[in-house]
Amino acid sequence: MLHSAPRNAPASITNDGTCRKALWRRYEGDPWAAFDALPVSIRRRLAEHVYDAWSVNALILWRHYKKVHGATPRAERAMIRYLDYCERLEQEAFTERHGALAHLDAGATPMRYGALSAAE
Repeated sequence: MLHSAPRNAPASITNDGTCRKALWRRYEGDPWAAFDALPVSIRRRLAEHVYDAWSVNALILWRHYKKVHGATPRAERAMIRYLDYCERLEQEAFTERHGALAHLDAGATPMRYGALSAAE
């Protein structure tokens, strides 16, 4: 989400060969300003996201969670769970369209900052 190509640009220009446009609507806006407006925990999760999580969309979603839960750790956790869910949906959609993802078949998981072992 750091930059956006024209909506109808071929995948080779956007570097996005996925079917994300069929799953989500991407909102317009300043991605850097949106990213900076998010709480640290959510910015960190977006940085760990397997796909480009589109920070403008994330900010719109964060505003919704703040209305529901207030600007609280509970709201942050709820949004992070939703980002996890969206990531799974995108992986499932990719798998349905292109076949199994080798790293998932091998039991590998995305690297997350909080997932480091104590030995590291």
